[in-house]
Amino acid sequence: MLKVVDSHTEGEPTRVVLEGGPDLGSGPLSERAQRLATEHTDFYRSLVVEPYGQEAMVGALLVEPTDPSCVTGVIYFDAAAVIGMCGHGTIGLAATLAHLGKIGVGRHRIETPVGVVEVTLTDCNTVTVQNIESYRFKQGVELEVEGVGKVIGDIAYGGNWFFIVDDSPVPVLPSNLRTLTEVGIKVREHLYAQAIEGEHGGVIDHIIFYGPALNAHGHSRNFVLCPDNAYDRSPCGTGSSARLACLAADQRLAPGEDIYQESTIGSGYTLSYQPGHSGRVIPSITGQAFVTREANILSHPSDPLRHGVSL
Repeated sequence: MLKVVDSHTEGEPTRVVLEGGPDLGSGPLSERAQRLATEHTDFYRSLVVEPYGQEAMVGALLVEPTDPSCVTGVIYFDAAAVIGMCGHGTIGLAATLAHLGKIGVGRHRIETPVGVVEVTLTDCNTVTVQNIESYRFKQGVELEVEGVGKVIGDIAYGGNWFFIVDDSPVPVLPSNLRTLTEVGIKVREHLYAQAIEGEHGGVIDHIIFYGPALNAHGHSRNFVLCPDNAYDRSPCGTGSSARLACLAADQRLAPGEDIYQESTIGSGYTLSYQPGHSGRVIPSITGQAFVTREANILSHPSDPLRHGVSL
C-alpha cells in the first residue's frame, strides 16, 4: 500500500509518495534516481498513468536527502521517464508539506537529483521556487521537419533539457492542442533522428512553443510537450527557467524584472531571474498549488492493469 497526496499547480497534477516506495539505497540522489529509472519502471509508471493515475500527472517520491539542511529529498517522474527536476512538482510538493504540517511560511531547501533548490512558502498555496542555475546551450538551431517546415529554436537547460521555439509553427491557442502536440512530437523525433542533444549528451525530451499572450498582463503564452507526450497545463517551471536563460542571454529581460508567463490553459507563473555564474541565471518561479486528495494506493496482484495502461 502506498500513501500519497495529490495536488495541482496551476492545473498540472502532482502525486507525492509519502510511504511505500521502493528501497533505493543511499548515496547521491542522481544515483538513486537512476535506480528508480532502471529497476522500478513498473512502480513509477503505475502511479501516474491510468487507471491509477491520470494524463499529465508527475510523481514525486520522497527520499532522505544527503544534505542535512534540506527538509526532504525528492525524485520526480512521469509516465515516460524519471526526470531531473520539476518546477510545478516542487511548488506542489511545498504546498503538500505545508498541508501536512511539515513546513511553515518561510524559506526551505529541497534536494533533487540535479541539485538543491530553495522554496519560499508565502502562504499555504503560494510558493516561489529558486531553481538551479539555468543556461542556453545553443542558439538558433534550424530544423527542417517533414510535414512542418523550418523550425528555429534554442537548446536550453533549466533542470531538464528543452528545445524552445519563440515563433511557434502553430498558433498557441487552446483550440490547437492536438495539432501543437502532433507538431511537438515531430520536432522532438527530428531532434532524436539528427542526434541533436544538450550538453554532455543531455536528452532533449521537452519541446516548448511560444506565442503572443492572450491576456493584457501576460508576457507570452506557451505550449509545453512533456516526455510522455502530454502537454503541461502549467507554464512548466524548468521550461520557464530555460526560457529565462534565453531571454537574459538576448538581453530581452533585465535581472529582477518580473514577467507573467501564461500556460496553454491560461494559468500562469510570475518569473524573474538573478545573474548566476558564467552567464547562467538563477530563476525564480512563483505559482499556486492546491492539495486535492489524500489517498492510499492499493495494487492488487491479480489486476492485469496494476502497472498501468500501455498502448
